[in-house]
Amino acid sequence: MSNSDEQTQRKDAKHKAAMEKQKSKVDANIEAADTERGVAVLITGNGKGKSSSAFGMVLRALGYGMKVGVVQFIKGEQLSGEEIYLRDKLPDIDFHQMGTGFTWDTQDRSGDIAAALATWEKARPMLEDPSYDLVVLDELTYMIAFDYLPEQDIIDAIANRPREQSVVVTGRGGGSALQAVMDTVSEVKEVKHAFRAGIKARRGVDY
Repeated sequence: MSNSDEQTQRKDAKHKAAMEKQKSKVDANIEAADTERGVAVLITGNGKGKSSSAFGMVLRALGYGMKVGVVQFIKGEQLSGEEIYLRDKLPDIDFHQMGTGFTWDTQDRSGDIAAALATWEKARPMLEDPSYDLVVLDELTYMIAFDYLPEQDIIDAIANRPREQSVVVTGRGGGSALQAVMDTVSEVKEVKHAFRAGIKARRGVDY
């Protein structure tokens, strides 16, 4: 047997041992996870892709025939491709938008608060309805950060939702109280962004 063949065998054996060890860990974690219920997920951070990730979960849930509700806070007049598709192609989804734009566009705090409260009245019943398998509350964290909605009302609604219902919240920040009530918190970190190089947002990629 040549030296190269021996080296290949050693590498293969080392790889096999590492993968067996990894599989053992994964199997043990799966075995330990014996609680069956809906999960609360917060997707936060300063990077791009938080809402896109949530819409990916929407498609995943729809693939299993689940009932989905989507409520968007702080969205401008320019709809994203996902939003257009939900509106035009998936009429069975309960889809609501605050639609006032970003707060730095409106510069009308009282109007933004009124719009936020009206939009929350669309979201809150979903969080009380066990027929919804998944509820997405897109950009909800800003409602807490700007003090547009009572933080405790949001925390209580998420904590007391039906046991089998999952909820996804997106947006930067959100605060420690929101993070505490969530089962999974993922942070999307910006490493590099085309916009900072003067490249315009691209339809089908950025919106």
